[in-house]
Amino acid sequence: MKGKTITEIKLGDTAEFTKTITEADVVLFAGITGDFNPVHIDQVWAEGTRFQGRIVHGMLLGGMISAVLGMYLPGPGAIYISQELRFLAPVHIGDTIKAQVEAQKLVEEKNRVYLRTTCQNQKGDLVMDGMAVVLPKPTI
Repeated sequence: MKGKTITEIKLGDTAEFTKTITEADVVLFAGITGDFNPVHIDQVWAEGTRFQGRIVHGMLLGGMISAVLGMYLPGPGAIYISQELRFLAPVHIGDTIKAQVEAQKLVEEKNRVYLRTTCQNQKGDLVMDGMAVVLPKPTI
C-alpha cells in the first residue's frame, strides 16, 4: 500500500469504500464504543421511535470515512485532523453504504488536504455529508 503525498493529490480526486451493514457490525460497534443506545440495539424499543426500528450508529459511518482516508485517499501514512458530519437520513441494518471522499482544497505549505466526505445508501440517498481535514504522508 502506498499513500499519496500532497503533491500527488489533485483537486477532484475521489476514493470510496462500499459495505453492507450487518447485525454483527452494529453489535460489535456498540461493544467497542460502549454505545448501547436502544435505538441501535433493542428492536422492540426502537419500533416505538420515529424510525420504526433499529438504526445504525452514525459514527459507524464516520468510521467508514476514516477507512477511505486511511486506506485510499490520501491513504497509508495520512493523519486525520478533523471531521464535520451531518447525518441526513437513518441507516438500517442491511443497507449498503458507499463512503466517498473528494479532494476540495489543498494547502501545500501546511500539508493539509480538505475533503468532502459523504455516505450514500443503496438507493443513492445521501445519508451523511461532511468535511475532513487530513495530513497526507510527508513528501520525502
